[in-house]
Amino acid sequence: MGRSRRISGVAAAVTSLALVLAACGGGGGKTEDKGQPAGGETNPDGAVSVYGTEPQNTFIPSNTTELGGSKVLNPVFSQLIEYRSDTGAPFNLVAESITTNDAKVYDIKLKKGWKFHDGTEVKAHNFVDAWNYGAYGPNGQLSGDFFAQIEGYEAVNPGKDKQPTTDKMSGLKVLGDHEFQVTLSAPFSVFLSKIGYLAFAPLPDVFFKDPKAFAEHPIGNGPMKFVSRQPKVSVKLTRNDDYQGEDKVHFKDLDVKIYASLETAYQDLLSNKLDFMETLPPSATAGGKYKTDLKDRVVEGHLLGISTLGVPYYLPEYNNLDLRKAISLAINREQITKTVMNDTYVPADSWVSAGIEGYRPGTCGEFCKYDATKAKEYLAKSGFKGKLTIQSNADGGRKEPLVAACNSIKNALGIECDFVPAAGFNQHRQIVTGKKLTGMSRSDWAADYPSIEDFLNPIYRTGAGSNDSGYSNPAVDETLKKADSTADKAEAIKLYQQVEDMIAKDLPQIPVWDEKGVGAKSSRLKSAKLDFGRYADYSSIEVNR
Repeated sequence: MGRSRRISGVAAAVTSLALVLAACGGGGGKTEDKGQPAGGETNPDGAVSVYGTEPQNTFIPSNTTELGGSKVLNPVFSQLIEYRSDTGAPFNLVAESITTNDAKVYDIKLKKGWKFHDGTEVKAHNFVDAWNYGAYGPNGQLSGDFFAQIEGYEAVNPGKDKQPTTDKMSGLKVLGDHEFQVTLSAPFSVFLSKIGYLAFAPLPDVFFKDPKAFAEHPIGNGPMKFVSRQPKVSVKLTRNDDYQGEDKVHFKDLDVKIYASLETAYQDLLSNKLDFMETLPPSATAGGKYKTDLKDRVVEGHLLGISTLGVPYYLPEYNNLDLRKAISLAINREQITKTVMNDTYVPADSWVSAGIEGYRPGTCGEFCKYDATKAKEYLAKSGFKGKLTIQSNADGGRKEPLVAACNSIKNALGIECDFVPAAGFNQHRQIVTGKKLTGMSRSDWAADYPSIEDFLNPIYRTGAGSNDSGYSNPAVDETLKKADSTADKAEAIKLYQQVEDMIAKDLPQIPVWDEKGVGAKSSRLKSAKLDFGRYADYSSIEVNR
């Protein structure tokens, strides 16, 4: 769960686009490949520990959509393309070349000799079989709708309470051991950006023999191999020394340590018991304390993401536009980001992250600006008389700003608002995906790939995998469909912007703030970077000798 495209004009120059991707494949990973670090300065056999949260599910790429699980699987699997950690620009990874003449039919050739961790070669059918598995409705994969643009998707995933007529999409054809063809249902300008997302990872043949066992001990094709998982304690990975990709790692072992408290993790980092955190607790950001604590151990990055309050439409009291307007007007974003989040976040006024092509500031208009008087007027129109709640996991520094949001709402509207904590992120996501919310919920989104489309389709299309609010607007669906099938990138972006304007009128989710991207490393690490999706860029990490 992100990235943004900087390659222009799919319709106008699809052939040159393919050539650019092919040319990028030979050099540089997430960071420029420096080879193995010099022995005198760094320890290539060192161990690294990173802050982690309990994964929501077991480990299948197409069923992993949250930070806890993605943090484990991103280095275990490699997709056709990868993204630059700072800009999100794509380059070929497993793909040797990707060519198209019409942005609808894509010919994909793989690099030969690429291996899974069990020693078997990565072949074209491993991608085709994995994508079919992810898309097939009865498999219930959380990222199933990421394959929706492929021809034949509706036959394998016809929707709730409908039976698929086949388990294979007609738009996927194996042309040889190292070549396959993808035909989309219509031209789609975002496809070359989208296929670097985790859901598009290949799966080895052994997966299909026992998916359940595989999910407990995944076998990937990435720079790191899965070793073990101890629930609520840690997930351990080790370097794949046979890895041929440009984004190889320069340390030996990785320990994703599971913490219930961000504060505990921060104290461990200060004492060098933890090596990397991608976010800091409120106690550290207060008054800029972390700058004194960490000095040159601060790690900064530009994140492509947004934080919103999800409003569940399946609760009648929240399916009320005037109430949603009242709530949004009652949140003092400026004050909360300054006093509680200490300028490590900025107020959000759009449903698309700044830095994404097509982002426009102020899309939310007046309703993302604090105005207690207007808020009370809309509350009166709504007829709402009850108590409001905001649900979230309380760890990871999530509690404090949401308590502040509730207090702001309470003070502006004169009604009760309570923060309702979940035991942890895993439990919170189970409540959300199980449609068991009793009020508003924290809903953070980090770009899966850098495109305005990724901030709209997965969240606001009817029935989409991350449409946690249960929002449905036929005009939004129709315009998204039109944008998805527009080959010219610039024209497609205009249509996606029309969708955002429709969402602005409905307020199915309330924008609150965007994270700047401030993390930290231990003094054990010589270098570390934060990528645009708020993950550690593992290829950038070097351990001091």
